Order: sequence, then structure tokens, then C-alpha cells
Amino acid sequence: MDRVGTSRVTQNMLVGTSMASLQRRMSGLASVQEQLSTGKVLNRPSDSPTDTTAAMRMRSALSAQQQYLRNAQDGLAWTGMIDQTLGSVTDQVRRARELALQGASSSMSPAARTALAAEVRQIREGVLNDANTDYLGRPVFGGTTTGPLAYDATGTYVGQPDPVRRAVADGVQVRVDVAGTDVFGDGATSVFAELSDLVTALETGNEPGIRAAVDALGARMETIGAARAGIGATANRLERAVQQNQDTVIDVTASLSDIEDVDLAKAMMDLKVQEVAYQAALAGTARVLQPSLVDFLR
Repeated sequence: MDRVGTSRVTQNMLVGTSMASLQRRMSGLASVQEQLSTGKVLNRPSDSPTDTTAAMRMRSALSAQQQYLRNAQDGLAWTGMIDQTLGSVTDQVRRARELALQGASSSMSPAARTALAAEVRQIREGVLNDANTDYLGRPVFGGTTTGPLAYDATGTYVGQPDPVRRAVADGVQVRVDVAGTDVFGDGATSVFAELSDLVTALETGNEPGIRAAVDALGARMETIGAARAGIGATANRLERAVQQNQDTVIDVTASLSDIEDVDLAKAMMDLKVQEVAYQAALAGTARVLQPSLVDFLR
């Protein structure tokens, strides 16, 4: 006749099992309470090593996208400042050309031409100020210069011709400046020299010189117009980059939230379940740990 194996269950075993079960329930309850208090499912890497790794990768990607977004927004600020400045320069050069056309009339008196020359001189100062327009302390037509000016008082370019670029995506850089020499020229071939020549021609009554200034300023307006069209195209590209980066930041943030953040409805249900289980474990443990007759006889 086969014997059925039996095992002896002692009081200590019951106590140990009950305490272990109680500890598990307490841990489960504490975990859910922590999630609700922090709003995060992942509070430490041990909560889920796989999700923690994924979250770290997403955070790195999110940081990169946010930097690309800031770069694109900074580039938009540059192009906006440049476009505004070129608009002002266009108006001033147009006005100087109009004055030159007036001064080219043989019927104009020397005094009237002198008055025109005085206005052109003021226009030259205004154009020079615009050529040194800065954004956050950097001249927008000065390239990569660390100095405060793109042009000195004589109309000589003192900036650095290297382009200013902004990274707006992985491996994508956009030039956000315009070389001052491409718009205003430099030295003897600059708009400042052209305006100075016009002043001299008006003051001396040099009609051929005045007509030459009319042609030079007309060509200069075309140059400025081309630069303004180019910076407008750059601004459009940067606007698209801003929108794309904003959309990507939203998508990555949502994905990160799916991994890290607590589902409040589910967590509340889990909390109720854990509370019921913990109360049941407490009740069971209390029964197991009731004093026995032996305890009273000690």
C-alpha cells in the first residue's frame, strides 16, 4: 500500500506566509499610491527597465527637436529684422534717386541743389545706421563678426563675410543672414560712396555726375530688391521648419507621456483593488497571529 506524502504545517510557517503576503500587498498599495502622487508610472529605472530605456531615448530626441525649434525661431527673428531693414533702405535709396532726378534738371538753382545735397547727406547717415542694424548685439549684415558694427563711418565693411547658419533639423542648416557687401557694397563701390558722390555732384552742379548717380542708385535698388527676395524665401523655409519641429515636439511629447505618465482612471481602480487586497491580507494575518494556549502558558 502506497503512502501518501504529507508535510507538517507549523505555526511559524503560517505566520511567515501571512507576513510575506501582507508585505506584498503593502508594496503593491505603496506603488500605486506613489504613482498617483507623482503622476508618473516610471519613478525609478527598476519600475520598468525597458520603458526606462525607451523614455531616455525619447527625451534625447525631444531635447534635440526643441533645440532645432529654437534655432529655427532664432533664424526667423534674424530674417525678420533683415527684411524690415532692407525695406527701410529701399525707401531711403528710392528717395535719394528721386532727389537726384530733381537735381538733374538744368533749371534748378545752385541753392536748391545744395538743399537737395543736405537731404542726401542725411539719407546716407540713415542708410549707414541701417547697415549696422543688430539683433541681440550682433550686426545682421556683419556675418560672424563679434564686433558691434558691419560698416565704419567711411562705408568700409568691417564685418566677417562668413555666413551665419542655424541647424533646423538633423543634418540641415539654413543661412539666416545676408552679407553686407552683397547689399551695400564696400568702400568705393558701396551705396555710401554712391550717395557721397551724389552729394558732391549736387553741391558742384555737376549734371553728368548727378545723372550717373541716378543710374547707380537705380542699380542699387535692384540689388537690394534681389536680397530682400532671397531673405523672404529663407523666412518661408524657416517658417516651415518651425511648424515641422513644433509638430514633432508634440508627437514625441505625447509618446513620452504614454510611457511615463499615469492613466489616472486605471490607477484609481488599481488603488481600490490594492486596498481591498491589503485589507483582506490584514484580516487573514490577524487570524493567523491570534494567541494560542501555549502563548498563555509561557
